[in-house]
Amino acid sequence: MNHRKTGFTIVELLTVIAIIATLVALLVPALNSVRRVARQAKQKAQFTTIELALEAFKNDYGDYPPSDWWAPPPATTGRRDYCGAQKLTEALLGWDLRGFHPESDFRADGRDDEGTFIYDPCVPAFFEQRRDPYLELATADTFRLGTSRAGRLDGLFDYSTLASRSQLAPNTFVLCDVFGVKPVLIPGRSRPVNAGAPILYYRANTSSKNIDATAFEDRIYNFRDNFPIVSMRRLADWQKPFQYRMQHKIETFEQFYEYVRDPKIEGRPWPYRPDSYLLISAGADGLYGTSDDIRNFGN
Repeated sequence: MNHRKTGFTIVELLTVIAIIATLVALLVPALNSVRRVARQAKQKAQFTTIELALEAFKNDYGDYPPSDWWAPPPATTGRRDYCGAQKLTEALLGWDLRGFHPESDFRADGRDDEGTFIYDPCVPAFFEQRRDPYLELATADTFRLGTSRAGRLDGLFDYSTLASRSQLAPNTFVLCDVFGVKPVLIPGRSRPVNAGAPILYYRANTSSKNIDATAFEDRIYNFRDNFPIVSMRRLADWQKPFQYRMQHKIETFEQFYEYVRDPKIEGRPWPYRPDSYLLISAGADGLYGTSDDIRNFGN
């Protein structure tokens, strides 16, 4: 009797492997695309939640929270250490994430204009005056700015490029986007946690009628409101050409105002949402001013 051996030949095995490799090569980009779209949808949903919270804040206090990067008077230190991203977080969650105090002067130290520490949790009278958080803390992507031994902030924020300028205050909080592109060291954990980039918040100056006034504070939007965050080394791509950075020209910051300009309005430059506020996520690349940014304005 003749016995015929069964099995695959080398050619057949190589053919099957080639087919599998081709299918994988086709599927991986599709899966990455699905993942990217899902992240973008999640970020837009986060913006929707923030917008609802800001409307509730405005309903309670008559206006949206400020976003200016200036220490309000009387500024004992003269430091400009509290910018738009931090003030957004305080308004919606509180200076210490336990709720907003209606007497807040939006200072980095949690004090009012008379120097009283109104966010002291050990004073029952102050604590009872607080509002409940406008966002659910369990689902809000908040991270604390904290100093490390190297003088940097938790491995996420590098302030060495701002050594000659005023720095942001440590032990304050920012709301971050959902992309999780930055590793953050959290006290009590041995491994870093992936965090997104801080969400930029700009409140419109509704008394202004232009975005090209000589003084930046007289424009509808002031690029300085989140300047220390946009300028961080680890959140800026210094290797790319200037047109890919939000700063563009340090003297005039033309790209920022081009970035927020509504192209549908011809003639005199006019920004998106001139009567409310702007929200900006750095997107999957962690860089502000690039094409993958998620915003509450434009397309």
